[in-house]
Amino acid sequence: SVDTCKPEVMQAVLDLGVDIVNDIWALRQAGAESVVAAHPRCGVCLMHMHRDPQSMQEHTMTGDVLQTVKDFLADRLRTLTVQGVAADRLVLDPGIGFGKTVAQNFRLLARQADLLQLGRPVLAGWSRKSSLGSVMTHDGVLPEPFERQAASVAAALLAVQQGASVVRVHDVKPTVDALKVWAAVQA
Repeated sequence: SVDTCKPEVMQAVLDLGVDIVNDIWALRQAGAESVVAAHPRCGVCLMHMHRDPQSMQEHTMTGDVLQTVKDFLADRLRTLTVQGVAADRLVLDPGIGFGKTVAQNFRLLARQADLLQLGRPVLAGWSRKSSLGSVMTHDGVLPEPFERQAASVAAALLAVQQGASVVRVHDVKPTVDALKVWAAVQA
């Protein structure tokens, strides 16, 4: 897979055989939709991002975060299917940390299963996020990203419990181990 929002990069890597395009702009850059539509075998991860990377944390979202994210992802799904992108190629990412407050991120986690109403799998990317660090502070000190492993594993586990089909993680083995324990309880 490739993480990019640049249509020219998408084109180059898809021509080389990349299977998945993960785009923080949800294919909203000029030309991105047509590049993906022309490669009918690639998967696409559509992520919600409030504003742009330079200003998203300065001016975070307001209002009902879940409904805003859900409406945005539903709109992107409609737009892309009209462009000829088969819905079964699309995965949805609520964009944890991308223009959302700590409280909004945790609200999305608590209500993530509501996104399944859109009929597509959900990808959750909580690994080492600053929102996790903010609830882990010790004596007012925010832990470094590498110190957030336990919280990252817990968030991934909760995301799967809330219906995520895919989790994006840094710490693969501990996350897999935790998910094995969760799966054993589900059996």
